[in-house]
Amino acid sequence: MAKRIGVGIVGAGFVAKFHIRSWVGVRDADIVAIASRRKEKAEEAARLARALDVGEARAYDDVAAMVRDPQVDAVWICAPNDVRIEVMEAIADAGKGKLAGVACEKPLARNVREANRMVELSKGFLTGYLENQVFMPALARGKEILWRRGAALAGRPYLARCAEEHGGPHEPWFWSGRRQGGGVLNDMMCHSLEAARHLLTTPGTRDLAPASVTSETATLKWSRPAYAKRLKERTGGAVDFAAHPVEDFARASVTWTTPENLPVVTEATTSWSFVGPGLRLSFEAMGPEYSMQGNNLEGELKVFFSREIRGAEGEDIVEKQTAEQGLMPVVADEEGAYGYTAENRHMVRRFLEGKEPDETFEDGLRVTQLLMTCYMAAERGQRLAFPPEGLDAFVPAVAK
Repeated sequence: MAKRIGVGIVGAGFVAKFHIRSWVGVRDADIVAIASRRKEKAEEAARLARALDVGEARAYDDVAAMVRDPQVDAVWICAPNDVRIEVMEAIADAGKGKLAGVACEKPLARNVREANRMVELSKGFLTGYLENQVFMPALARGKEILWRRGAALAGRPYLARCAEEHGGPHEPWFWSGRRQGGGVLNDMMCHSLEAARHLLTTPGTRDLAPASVTSETATLKWSRPAYAKRLKERTGGAVDFAAHPVEDFARASVTWTTPENLPVVTEATTSWSFVGPGLRLSFEAMGPEYSMQGNNLEGELKVFFSREIRGAEGEDIVEKQTAEQGLMPVVADEEGAYGYTAENRHMVRRFLEGKEPDETFEDGLRVTQLLMTCYMAAERGQRLAFPPEGLDAFVPAVAK
């Protein structure tokens, strides 16, 4: 087994930098290359990696050239949703027989057809699906305690609720239904659906099967004239929600069956219309004689700034920070708390060992199938048995 791998990252935006910052807690791997269509963005991200001493990263503006770099042993895909297949095609052409593995950020693709293509292109590689919330230390520790103490004595848990909420994405492409594949449902419910399923799944297994899905979507805030105008101005005219809105709120319920033929339920809520200090991640699970709850904004540190303190807009306290005054929770180690550090350590170790990670492209495909079923259920106003007919060819209305 190799003792260390060199990682190349495709993409140099917000989430790529999250991964780079998380690498200070990752062993057995170095970030050796960053690729972006904009060479200056790749250079910026590479400088960050070098400054954090997580690798002597070099900048590329061509994915295939980066993959062919002799020091690149594995690739992390952090590029926008609409170029995932293009990126994976380049990796497949240049990396067969060379790479230890390929990992891809959520969601795996914009729809089931594209997700199937990603899985097809990944044949011959070990793959990792980068669903960070499954690796959140609080969620992982909560699940371990629940199953070891609660489920062992009283029976398996039967209900999980997960939510991710903030005030809206960073980059204009996230607001584009065509480029992103939808709105907040595709962008963030991929997290909540998989985290909730994970909580109810027997450790070390995949023993839940989706039975039925119901979902509801709405545009609550950003289609209102004042906010649509503000969004258009903020993005330099790139986003016109008055003409092309997508959902900024979504909720879904999935009923699953267990090997014992027992029903269990997951509920997920996601929002770009949340008004609060920043990004809120919450989760809970319940069983016959036990329960657990978690919320990243209920941490151990808070700061307060009076109205006399006026600072520039920023996210130096918590991701998606929406205020610079008042009482604010602080997430001291966001990369660790949100699961990026544990996720990347896990992927690196599995690739080094030549073993499949706990989350693979196949898991990303299953999540995409659920997401598209949610869109289909919301559009029809029905609870749908899973999988519904026509799922492989379905594209949400907001993505057309």
